[in-house]
Amino acid sequence: MFTVESLLADESLGLRVLVPGPQGALEEPVAWVHNTELPDPSRYVRRRELVLTNGLWDDQIGAAGFVANVQRAQAAGIVFGLRPERPATPGELVAACRDAGVPLLEISATVPFTALSEAVATRYAEERQGALVGMVRRGEALATAISRGAGASGVLRVLRRDHELPLAVIDRMGRLLASAGVELDAGQLHTVAAGLTRRPPPLELDLGGAGRAALYLVGAVGDVDAALICLRPVRELTRVEQDALDQAARFLSLEVARQQAVQAIELRFASELLEMVLSGGSRAAEVPGRLRAFGVDPEGPLAVWTMAFRGPDATLPGLAEVVGEFFLATGVPVVVAAGSQDVVAVLSWRHGEGEAAPLAERLVSAVAERFPGRRPVLGLGGVVQGPAGLREPLVRSRESCRALRRGEDGPAVRTYAELGTHRLLLGTQDADTLRTLADGVLAPIRGHDTRRGGELETTLRAFLDHDGHWQVTAAALRVHVNTLRNRLAKITELTGRDAARTADRVDFFLALQASDMA
Repeated sequence: MFTVESLLADESLGLRVLVPGPQGALEEPVAWVHNTELPDPSRYVRRRELVLTNGLWDDQIGAAGFVANVQRAQAAGIVFGLRPERPATPGELVAACRDAGVPLLEISATVPFTALSEAVATRYAEERQGALVGMVRRGEALATAISRGAGASGVLRVLRRDHELPLAVIDRMGRLLASAGVELDAGQLHTVAAGLTRRPPPLELDLGGAGRAALYLVGAVGDVDAALICLRPVRELTRVEQDALDQAARFLSLEVARQQAVQAIELRFASELLEMVLSGGSRAAEVPGRLRAFGVDPEGPLAVWTMAFRGPDATLPGLAEVVGEFFLATGVPVVVAAGSQDVVAVLSWRHGEGEAAPLAERLVSAVAERFPGRRPVLGLGGVVQGPAGLREPLVRSRESCRALRRGEDGPAVRTYAELGTHRLLLGTQDADTLRTLADGVLAPIRGHDTRRGGELETTLRAFLDHDGHWQVTAAALRVHVNTLRNRLAKITELTGRDAARTADRVDFFLALQASDMA
């Protein structure tokens, strides 16, 4: 926007400063000019307009009252137009403006107000034209940066050619995609990520020591995927800066959509790799080529790790990306595939077996930091030489992870061998065999529970979990011990197995474990 000072520079307007107002007032932007002779124009004058007047109100109100009304409207100042009948600006008006801190200018009687209005209109048109030209030019530069693969960093470079603003691009997972002129810590990144999950997302956030930041939302497919952050509150940004930030955010949406498409393709290829490993047969021949496509040497040692979160909600969007970033940062070639209940990583492993656990613990810590409140667990499937033996460590790592996920507490990292002999035995069976084993023992119990709304299976699980202790099990179930005995007697009647006998108790235990693994 133009300023009073820019109007003073136009000698054809014949303007003269009588009262400059507060320091810097003449450099403040002017919204428009408003010609009025009303004693109280405050209802009609917009904020930062320049009031033009010949003083015809002075028979209705004093100069101090008029100036107070202009000041209440937050006008940019007053221009007093001289006339042959009044060749000098009234001294009381000069004094009132000086007392109120309102800028006062004088315009020659030979220059009509229309000349000033035309000058303002010309400047306004030039500014708008300049802004539009700048937007078009910047749009071409942004499009070029995106098409050449410059990414989010390239967008920020283009934006900062015109506006030296502190900028960052942060996605909804709290990842810093690009920055320029600003450094943010992990807590500030998390604050932005948390803000992007709100509905609707905020347009401004308090980032603590970094101050308040304006957010310009970046969406790829109908959702908010990231934000362009400017480390300044919105009120401190000019309209031109706001327009430029909004334009850059729209181009960032294209970049985010491109990245999501690439990630989707990579995840699909990675998921197909797991299917090839599990199915075997002719598809197994495709595994080496698929590993090479992800930078993993198929001829070297390979390890399989599986990650999820404790509890029924095993995975979250973005977990696969976080796991991939961790291995990228540590320099380990990896293929990361996201399943419905877990995330599997097949990685080149040229270290000793003893080095796996420390790195796994670091991965768990990194994921926990990125997903506050969640409890990540990681199953280690072991190391094999070449792709031919990948099926066994894949099954082992997934089963290890599944067991850890069901536990409320305990270690976050485990190998398959640490789970117990029964899991080693059951883990060698396919899903159909496990279901057959479980149904052969548990079907009568489950049928009774379905028909009668009973709790026989829950009772059996509790009895085994508490090592067959009657009083402890009854207390855990909050029932009388006689009720527990009646339920177990019913289980014996339905299945022909007695939970008090060791052999039958083993059958029940294996059936329940097989059911959980199937």
